[in-house]
Amino acid sequence: MATTLSGDYADALRREIMRSERQRMRTLAVILAALLMVTTAMVYLFPNVVRQLFRDGVPPWLPVATVGPFILYELGALQVLEWRSAHGLDFPRYARFLNALIETSLPGVIIFALGKRMEAHTVLGAWPPLLFFIFILLSTLRLDFALSLWTGAVAAVEQMALAAWLLPLSLLAEKANETWEYHLGRSLVLLLAGLVAGLVARTLRRQFEASMTAVAARDRVTNLFGQHVSPAVVDRLLATPTDLPSETRRVCVLFLDIRGFTAQTRLRTAPQTVALLNDFFAEMVEIVDRHNGIVNKFLGDGFLALFGAPFDDPDAAEDAIASAQAMLAAIDRWNAARPAQALKVGIGIHIGDTVTGTVGSALRKEYTVIGDTVNLAARLEQLTKELGARLLVSDALGEVARQSGGRDLGPLAIRGYDEKVRVWQLA
Repeated sequence: MATTLSGDYADALRREIMRSERQRMRTLAVILAALLMVTTAMVYLFPNVVRQLFRDGVPPWLPVATVGPFILYELGALQVLEWRSAHGLDFPRYARFLNALIETSLPGVIIFALGKRMEAHTVLGAWPPLLFFIFILLSTLRLDFALSLWTGAVAAVEQMALAAWLLPLSLLAEKANETWEYHLGRSLVLLLAGLVAGLVARTLRRQFEASMTAVAARDRVTNLFGQHVSPAVVDRLLATPTDLPSETRRVCVLFLDIRGFTAQTRLRTAPQTVALLNDFFAEMVEIVDRHNGIVNKFLGDGFLALFGAPFDDPDAAEDAIASAQAMLAAIDRWNAARPAQALKVGIGIHIGDTVTGTVGSALRKEYTVIGDTVNLAARLEQLTKELGARLLVSDALGEVARQSGGRDLGPLAIRGYDEKVRVWQLA
């Protein structure tokens, strides 16, 4: 069954990307704040170490002047993103790339600022260039391959440009860390990290889209076949490459109704009535599932089950009768265990050609079966009241009924039919 992301699920993906972007900005703001506190503390708590590293020392305001604007920018961008998200607006793609450029430039600004106050080799070999990897790593939360690759490219270019500005680079320098190859290799690692981050981001996005597609497909199956569809049927429906066609197919139809349940509701509260039905139907539905059927509709205190639809079942008649007999056995156990909630049921089964397909509106559709086969199965279920029987089947299932110990009641008058219908009783 071919399924694509609908507008609702595409919007869910957009919201997830916005949520992930907000989380990335919050995380980055916390990291930058921690970096600011640590560097400021170093300046005040370890002045001797600072004097050894920096030629002219470091003014106390330098960490704030370097990292502070980026923290303010991150908090401001986060507020803008929160506002746009609250108003259902996306973050423009060009703005995402601009934002990535600004954010990823922080390590470059730190290197530039420190490069004026300490040895360039020390700056480029210390921790500031490693900050690029934090931005590349966090870029995966954008769930965008191009943005992660862009982040890696910005980091690579800035590191290479700063090395060329701070150091006398040459191809044949005596010191390895003053050669173009050395720093080009470091920049290529950053670019490769951006590529890997992009692949991870794309994988995460595809997994999310696949999850959304699966949810959309399962919701579609649920809408068509009711709240309960057996896992086996769901898997087959999801594996079907096209929508289910409207067609005429041979289907075995089973109607079940609880006798006198309306009168029983007067003796119970609404929660008690619903709880009783839920417990009862849970057992019945499990039996239908086990016998390769689906519960197509719940009808108050009864339901309609199908065997042989939406997929062919050569044993539909056998499965339907076996399911009905298993349900009656379960009801006997139910009544023995819950005498205060004892229930009586009537079941009617008929097999024949029916029109199957999805009907409804653009807002809601439902898989349904239409035709005389459905009507006769419903009439047989109603006939169980008159005959005091629990399970009646039409002669179309006569051979299976005979093998199952059924009793031939002969032709009987059925309301709505001019000619009598041969009926079999089981149980």
